[in-house]
Amino acid sequence: MAYDEGFAQRVRLLLKKKPAFEEKKMFGGVCFLLKGNMACGVLNKDLIVRVGPENYEKALQQLHTRKFDITGKTMKGWVMVSPEGHNTDESLALWVEKGAAFAQTLPAK
Repeated sequence: MAYDEGFAQRVRLLLKKKPAFEEKKMFGGVCFLLKGNMACGVLNKDLIVRVGPENYEKALQQLHTRKFDITGKTMKGWVMVSPEGHNTDESLALWVEKGAAFAQTLPAK
């Protein structure tokens, strides 16, 4: 299994009412997009969050985060959050909202 479907459903429920919501299978997991821009995703049991270049270093200082690097090349502006960092509804909602807020600043694709 490339991603935890139950976990993906929790993320989906937080985003599905936002404008121009869609999801796509990417990176071997599932990604959630707003206006065609990725906000966050699920890979295995990790949450991928697009925080943007300005919030990147600050996000990496949070507990249970690491650089998003699944190909050997780090994607700056994106972090991965381990299950311990998103295991409560509140912590998951905070991370998902960070990704959604950044995605909504970008022009629609």
